[in-house]
Amino acid sequence: MKAGSGPGVLVLVCACQFMVILDASIVNVALPSVDRDLGFTAAGLAWVVNGYLLTFAGLMLLGGRAADLFGHRRTLAAGMLLFSASSLVGGLATAPQILVAARVVQGVGAALLAPATLAVINTGFTGGRERARAFGAWSAAGGVGGMAGAVAGGALTTGLSWRWVFLINVPIGAVLIVVALTSLSGARTGRREPLDLPGAVTGTAGLAALIYGVMQSTGHGWTSARVAGPAVAGLLLLAVFLVVEGRFAARPLMPLRLFRIRGVAAGGGMLLLFGGIAIAMWYFTSLFLQNVLGYGALRAGLGQTPAAVMFMLVARLAAGLLPRTGARLLVLAGCGCLLAGFGWLSQAGAGSGYVTGVLGPTLLVAVGIGLTFPTLMAATTAGVPEGDAGVIGGLANTAAQAGGAVGLAVLATVATARTQAAPGGPATTAALAAGYDRVFLMAAGLGLIIAVVGLLLPRGRAAS
Repeated sequence: MKAGSGPGVLVLVCACQFMVILDASIVNVALPSVDRDLGFTAAGLAWVVNGYLLTFAGLMLLGGRAADLFGHRRTLAAGMLLFSASSLVGGLATAPQILVAARVVQGVGAALLAPATLAVINTGFTGGRERARAFGAWSAAGGVGGMAGAVAGGALTTGLSWRWVFLINVPIGAVLIVVALTSLSGARTGRREPLDLPGAVTGTAGLAALIYGVMQSTGHGWTSARVAGPAVAGLLLLAVFLVVEGRFAARPLMPLRLFRIRGVAAGGGMLLLFGGIAIAMWYFTSLFLQNVLGYGALRAGLGQTPAAVMFMLVARLAAGLLPRTGARLLVLAGCGCLLAGFGWLSQAGAGSGYVTGVLGPTLLVAVGIGLTFPTLMAATTAGVPEGDAGVIGGLANTAAQAGGAVGLAVLATVATARTQAAPGGPATTAALAAGYDRVFLMAAGLGLIIAVVGLLLPRGRAAS
C-alpha cells in the first residue's frame, strides 16, 4: 500500500463519489418546489438537471488530464471547492438564471472530482486485492449515491426546503477539502507539462455538443434540427479530436496508445453500454413505481432501497472475488443476472404487486450491476501507466455518463412510442407499463451485448 492510500483515503474518495452521483439525482424530487419559488419555464426547469449533467459528462476527460498534470490532491480539492461554492450559490439562488448557472459550475466541479478519485485509487492502491476492494467500495458509494438521491431529496424538501438539497453540500464539502489537503499529501503524481489546448477544445466541445443534441431528442424528433444539428457537430468535432490526438498533439489530452491495452478498449465500450442499463434500472423503475403502481416520489425511492443495498453488498463481494476470478468471469455472471432480472421485470404490469413485480427482479438486476460495474471500472483502468491514471479515470467516467445520457434519450423515445401505440390510449397505466416493459427488454439486450464484448477481456486475473 502506497503513501496516500489506506482507510482514510478510501473513505475520502468514496465520499466524493457519493456526493457527485447523489447530485445528479437528488434535485429531481425538489423540482416542483423549485419551480413554485423561482418561476421557471417548462423548458428552463429541465436545465436544472441538464446543466449539471452536460458539464459533468462533457468535461471529465479534461478533468482527468488535469489530475495527471497538476496532481490528484490539487485537482480533487479544487473540484470540491467549485462543487461546494456553487452549491451555496444554488441554495441561495433568487432567480432561475442563477440556479442554472450554479448547476453548470457544479458540474464542472464534479468533472474534476470524479476522475481524480479514480486516479487516487489507481495509483494509491496497487496490490490486486486492495485495489479491487477499493474499486468495490468506490462503485458502491456511487451506486448508493444515485439511489439515495430520491429519498434524500424528498426528505430535505419535505422537512426543510428545496434549498437544503444544495446547502447540505457546503459543510460536507468543507470537511472533505481539509481531508483531501492533509491525507493526500503523498499522492501527488502530477507533472508539469503544457495542456493540449486543441484537444481540450475539440474533445470537450464535441462531447458537450453530442450530449446536448441527444438531450433535446426527448422533446423533438431525432431528425429535428435541434437534435441533428448539435449531434452532427459533436461527432465532427470528436473526429477532429481523434485526428489531433493521434497526429498533432505533443502531449495529447487522450493518448490513443492507451487503447492498445485490451482492457481499456473493451472496458470503455462496455461502460458506454452500461450507462443505459443503469438508467433503465434506477430511472425507469422509479417511473414505473410512480406512474403505474401509484407510488409517491419518496415512497418510490424507498421502494428501490432494497436494490441499492443489494448492489452495495454485491459490489463489495465482487471486489473480493476479482483478484481470484479475473474480470471476464464476473462480467459474464453479472450479465446473466441482468438478462434474467430485466426479463422478469419486463413482465410487470399495472396489476403487479410490489414484491413479485418489482422487488424480486430489481434485486436480481442489482446483483448483476454489483458484479459488473466495479469489475468494468477495474478492468478499464488496469495496466495503465501511473502518469495516465487521471485521464483513464476521466475516460471511464465519461463513457458511463455519456452512455447514460444517450441511453436515457433513446430509451425514453422507445418507451413513449410503445406507450402511444398501446391499446386503450397513452393515458392508461397499462399503456405506460407497456412502454416501461419495452425499456426493460432493451436493457436485457444491452446486458447480452456487454456479455459478448466481455469475451474480449483477458482470461483469468490479467484484467484485475
